[in-house]
Amino acid sequence: MNPLRQPRPFFGVLGLVGLFLVLSCQEDRTASDSHKNALQGEIETELNHLVKVWYPKTIDTVNGGFWSDFNHRWEKDGEQKKFLVSQARHVWTTATLAQFFHDDSYTEMAAHGYRFLRDRMWDKEQGGFHSLLALEGDSLTVVSKGKSAYGNSFALYGLAAYYKVSKDSSALDLAKKTFAWLEEHAHDSVYGGYFDVLQRDGSWMLDLDENDKGYDNFIRKDWKDQNSSIHLLESFTALYEVWPDALLHKRLEELLVLIRDTIATDKGYLTLHLERDWTPVSFRDSSDTYRKKHFYLDHVSFGHDVETAFLMLEASHRLGITNDSLTARKAQQMVDHALEWGWDEKNGGFYDGGYYRAGGKRSIENRAKVWWTQAEGLNSLLLMAERHPREKPYYALFEKQWTYIRTKLIDHDYGGWYPEGLDTDPSAKTKAKAQIWKANYHNIRSLINVIKMLNGTFDLNEDEG
Repeated sequence: MNPLRQPRPFFGVLGLVGLFLVLSCQEDRTASDSHKNALQGEIETELNHLVKVWYPKTIDTVNGGFWSDFNHRWEKDGEQKKFLVSQARHVWTTATLAQFFHDDSYTEMAAHGYRFLRDRMWDKEQGGFHSLLALEGDSLTVVSKGKSAYGNSFALYGLAAYYKVSKDSSALDLAKKTFAWLEEHAHDSVYGGYFDVLQRDGSWMLDLDENDKGYDNFIRKDWKDQNSSIHLLESFTALYEVWPDALLHKRLEELLVLIRDTIATDKGYLTLHLERDWTPVSFRDSSDTYRKKHFYLDHVSFGHDVETAFLMLEASHRLGITNDSLTARKAQQMVDHALEWGWDEKNGGFYDGGYYRAGGKRSIENRAKVWWTQAEGLNSLLLMAERHPREKPYYALFEKQWTYIRTKLIDHDYGGWYPEGLDTDPSAKTKAKAQIWKANYHNIRSLINVIKMLNGTFDLNEDEG
């Protein structure tokens, strides 16, 4: 036998095995791509349904701005107050949709909302935006007693988005005025950061002992907080994209460092309220009765934690910080902490709130699965999967979160999202689809970001794994 011919059957078997493995891998990739495409299609369909149920239905052509209150059947039902936060969020959403869909009809919707912010909600006497207007007969009246950095941050957010798509210089000018007003009135030049609760003229309330004028949120007057801080970070990020001002850069970086290194704890969650010098406010040593009564002031908010993970990465990216491993690690830690404690492993979805007790003991205090938390969770889970593909099953968790949203949050009869998952609140099926605290920026932003991540056009998904 010719020895040169002996190995040929052996190599032939190997060749067949290799070919089989290659074909199998190709089939696996094809199946995976097909599944991913189907998932993306589902999410794109939901985005289209969600947009159509909100617009143009919510546009108020009578009073300006957007209608606020709709029942579960999407019928106007409620006081229809004009809340700065939801009005500004509509401006941001419609401007963002104009850019995403390349559809000028949404630019005009954003322009409609911008004009309302400019003409009706801006305080022409003392600057800054009013927080709340109410319909009294045929007119709108200011009913808020003070001003809010949180509310003004969303006005800024909407203005920046509208300018980005419209190039209307008057909107950018108003955004600059808003930033200047926040700088003059809300910024703390000694300890950094911003106070949220302000008097109508923008002054602080640190020296006030009695709420004799009915100021809004008087209980929080001496404190700084995570919620206004993270949304100022968010709005400054958006403004810096269209106006790379040196002072704005400084304040954006200041907020990023404060949130990442001070407001976010070593465990990976945000402290809700802090003293002026950033000492955490805690009711841990108070009675259970007192602590539960003030739960909204001191707890672990899993929704804000997963949202902030995204906002910090977005800010770092916009600032142009290269190899920002500190922010990347903290963002991942915050998502991991929420998954480890606040995630429903059986059904999917993030719970609303937990509490760390003395000695490190902890408990879930509110098992509600609030709509906006689920939206932010969807966005951040896929972001972690994109950035850390070799660590933890983030993508599988993202898919489970989408299944939860699709089956427990989306109303497939009337459209829109329930205020809470049906597994934790079956009565959510007949609760309001929209009110002043429930607009659509959380879920529309999440769906747009997820679609971009799935089709490879999102710019924050660098592999850090």
